[in-house]
Parts: sequence; structure tokens; C-alpha cells
Amino acid sequence: MIRKKRSLLFFVLAVVVVIVCCRQDSPVRGIEVEVSFSDTPLTDKLYTDIQYTWRMKRNFKKIDKNLVAFAHFWHGSNLIFHDNHRPEIPVSTWEPGQEYSYTRRIYIPLFIDALDPEFKGTETLKLSIGLSFPEDKTGKPLKKVYEKKLKVYPPPADTPQIVYDGGWFDFEIDPESYLKRWKWTAKEARCVVGNPRRDALLVIKGGVEKDILKDQKVIFRINGLILEEFIPGKSHFEKFYRIDKEMLGEKEQFSLIISTDKTFIPARVNPDTEDERELGVMVSFIYFR
Repeated sequence: MIRKKRSLLFFVLAVVVVIVCCRQDSPVRGIEVEVSFSDTPLTDKLYTDIQYTWRMKRNFKKIDKNLVAFAHFWHGSNLIFHDNHRPEIPVSTWEPGQEYSYTRRIYIPLFIDALDPEFKGTETLKLSIGLSFPEDKTGKPLKKVYEKKLKVYPPPADTPQIVYDGGWFDFEIDPESYLKRWKWTAKEARCVVGNPRRDALLVIKGGVEKDILKDQKVIFRINGLILEEFIPGKSHFEKFYRIDKEMLGEKEQFSLIISTDKTFIPARVNPDTEDERELGVMVSFIYFR
């Protein structure tokens, strides 16, 4: 009986030692991170800049790999979106007692149902941040170093409305493609946008068929004035513009024109389709706020 008790005590002590050692050798020991956002309060359907500040304490042990940082935004048990990335300053160069900061732009997608009878005015996102150790033998490669609850509101009532006016075809969906969901334009397509009478951010995501039209030019205009004309280097593009309120004019709405110098008809380049539409540019997302 005494031997059994001694054996049990030895086992318990061994487990404690293992747990303590694991804690002391944790790959994220001595790391802290703080975040701040360029927009307050936070809403869904919002582009905002997030600043990461990683602080190495004196007891930080150098990591010899350029790890990926993860930032997961959870709504209940659903991962709404993430900002997984490699820090601008490689993790392998981090030193004890130092601080490393950088800013990234994120998009908080629409997830709030303001018409839900149980909606109380805000929703909560849980933000978890840490480092990924893909070769970790425990089978749990994500090492969390930060967690915080974020209060998120619906977009303001005066958020400009975007109406797809003329020159657009219906939405198409392909989960396997880069864009996932998009509208084709004709040679020219027009949007009518509410005028916020202030400076605003315009974001346009889209794509072109580089295999068919290699040097196709895309042109963006606001109220007839050229915002940019460019030849996409890849089959997809993402453009950000800070629009001055003077460019929007004094009317209640302004026009956003997306056009191209070249179009194609699918049936004339692919014998397997009867699609006779004249297609210009794929546009998957327009944001103005």
C-alpha cells in the first residue's frame, strides 16, 4: 500500500514537473502584443487600419524561424474573417527588450442583422492573436498570446448607397475562382453613389481575362473626371483611393464609371459556349465610405 502511494506521488510530481517545464519552454514566452484601430467605433462592412505592436520582454527567447502571425475574429463559434500574415519585421530578428509595430488594412464584413428582434444595438467579436508553429509536435500549432472582445456596431445611417445603374450583367459565382463572386461590365458600366459631402475611401476589386486580352486597359472616372487608367499586371486587381469631397460635386449623388478600351465575346473565343455578351471587366466589390 505504501509503495502504491509512493508510486502515485511520484507520478503526480512527474506530471507537475512536465507541466512546469512545458510552460517555461513555451515558444511564445516573453511576448506581448497590443492592437489599435484607425476607426472608432468599429462597425461591420468597414475597411479600417489595424496596428500591431509586438513587445519582447527581457525573458523572451529568440525564435529562429519566420513564423506566421494569426489574427482571428470570431462571432460566437463562427470565424468571421482573419488577418493571417508574416510580420513586416521577420520573427527571426526579434530581440529581447525590443518593440515592433506595423499597420495592415482589414475589412470587417457584413455580419450584423440589425433587423433581428433580439438585436440589442451591438454585436461582439472575439479577437485572438498569436503565432503559428506548423512543426509543433503537440498537434496544436497556434500559440495564442492575445485575446480581446470588440464591440461592433452597424454602419452609420448616412453610409452612401451604391446603385448599379447601366452597363452591368448579373452576378456570377464560382467558389473556386479568386474573385468568388462578380459582375461583368459591358464596355462601360455606371454606378450612382450617394454623396457624403466629405472625404471618403473608395475600394474597387475586380479582374480581367489576361489570357484573352493581355494588355486590356481599365479606366475609372468620377463625374466624368479620370481617377485612374491602368493595365492590370495580373488577372485580378484591388484599388484603394482617398477621394476628396470636392471631386464629388454638390449634387445629392455622383457617378462612378468603370470602362475599358477592349472587350470580348465569349462565343467567339470559346467554341464550347454560346455566350454572345460583350464583356469588359469583372467587378467583385465596390466600397465607398
